[in-house]
Amino acid sequence: MNWFADQAVIAIENARLLTETQEALAQQTAAAEVLQVINASPGDLAPVFDAMLEKAMRLCGAALGVLQTYDGSRWRTDAARGVPPAYAEFRRNNPPAYSHPGTAPARLLAGERVVHIVDLKDEDAYRSGEPNRRALVDIGGARTSLLVGMVRDDTVCGFIQLYNQEVRPFSDKQIGLLQNFAAIRR
Repeated sequence: MNWFADQAVIAIENARLLTETQEALAQQTAAAEVLQVINASPGDLAPVFDAMLEKAMRLCGAALGVLQTYDGSRWRTDAARGVPPAYAEFRRNNPPAYSHPGTAPARLLAGERVVHIVDLKDEDAYRSGEPNRRALVDIGGARTSLLVGMVRDDTVCGFIQLYNQEVRPFSDKQIGLLQNFAAIRR
């Protein structure tokens, strides 16, 4: 009986190692693909940002994603994926006020480098009726958010933000992966 238990433990450990190896390979492949895009488009960051966002969303299993840059006074959306047309239209007509305290970008500018909101409906911004948060949840279908800052020389230059359409926190591995993607721009 002991032999069977030992074999089961070995099998479980082998499965865990295989999964970790497959995840690491997927991350390395995604990074290599982004680097290929960088090499193929010197001086043009749009395809690089789009590739970064696409790979990050795929590896983290996110339904929606946005990559924005910041010039010190204004935010600009440089890549967006999975954003429902009705929500995109709402944002065009009602640009988000990122300076409002409590918004993820405001928290980023205040010094947080990772802003993970497990349930967007369970936040003061949603409960108080803040229009952009309401639209993100009610029109965009977002429920969980992960924002990671792109920082250069201690200065915020943008962020990558991913969303799940159900209340499903991002794992520590997914957060680390998104931090790696955000660091590519440094």
